[in-house]
Amino acid sequence: MSEITLSITSVPIRGRYAPSPSGDLHMGNLRTALLAWLYAKGMGGKFVLRIEDLDLPRMRAGATERILEDLRWLGLYWDEGPDNGGPYAPYTQSARLDIYQHYLAQLQRQGYIYPCYCSRAEIAHIASAPQQGTDEGPRYPGTCRHLSAVQRKIREASGRRPSWRFRVDDERVVVFNDLLAGPITQQVQQSVGDFIVKRSDGIFAYQFAVVVDDALMRINQVVRGRDLLTSTPRQILLFEALGFPVPAFAHVPLVLDEQGKRLAKRQQSTGLSPLRAQGATPEQVVGHLAASSGLIERDIAISPSALAQQLDGRVHDIMQARLQ
Repeated sequence: MSEITLSITSVPIRGRYAPSPSGDLHMGNLRTALLAWLYAKGMGGKFVLRIEDLDLPRMRAGATERILEDLRWLGLYWDEGPDNGGPYAPYTQSARLDIYQHYLAQLQRQGYIYPCYCSRAEIAHIASAPQQGTDEGPRYPGTCRHLSAVQRKIREASGRRPSWRFRVDDERVVVFNDLLAGPITQQVQQSVGDFIVKRSDGIFAYQFAVVVDDALMRINQVVRGRDLLTSTPRQILLFEALGFPVPAFAHVPLVLDEQGKRLAKRQQSTGLSPLRAQGATPEQVVGHLAASSGLIERDIAISPSALAQQLDGRVHDIMQARLQ
């Protein structure tokens, strides 16, 4: 077991917000964006906007433009991004495929990844403990981990296109301290198994691309939704395998609907459009998001800049106290 201690330090902060243009941002997305912005800008750091559009079949036409417009309207400006560039451009994942291929080849040379010919249905059928795993599916049982070159050729001759899986150390336990969720422990092999870094359809997996992007963009503070907390141990393994420093993580609570379920982008009524149509101002929306986060006591109209000034670098302390 090895423990990784992640904390806010005196190093200049580089935070980011990385939405997927699979639909318009809902209020949960916007609250996370505000918190990520405050964590970075409120402590004198840089704020990076990255568009995560790798899974092109799921992307919606015009969604990227609407995301940028919504964030601008709220006053959540960014120092680097897809529209204004920066030293680590491009800031759109679909324009970074050659970069991902370079680091995938590095993992392959180092023996960290191997081809897998299993379909999701096959994995679900043969998984010895289907109750284990994540919301992405059952634990991978390692079917293709030790295939010989001949066995791989036979599968490819039948027309199977492989995905590529990261070979997880059987004994490794990842332990890290999330800035908000506290100590987290996961034995990735038992929980998830060897995980995909590139899909059989040629699309690079989220777990892999986000690690490469955060590392190359010098992101040292990742503020994102609590639904991604269980992904972090896998990403830490990739940071280490690629020789990159591990950023600090703060996973913020999700906004839930009346049934206690997290909001989805298909819920069009939860976005900015209806609020703007009703005459809401950016300051009113920001105030509502801040109050729902516990950052301010009353739901008042306030700009992001004024909010950051009022909090005076205390956003983490306030969020941490709220979650105690």
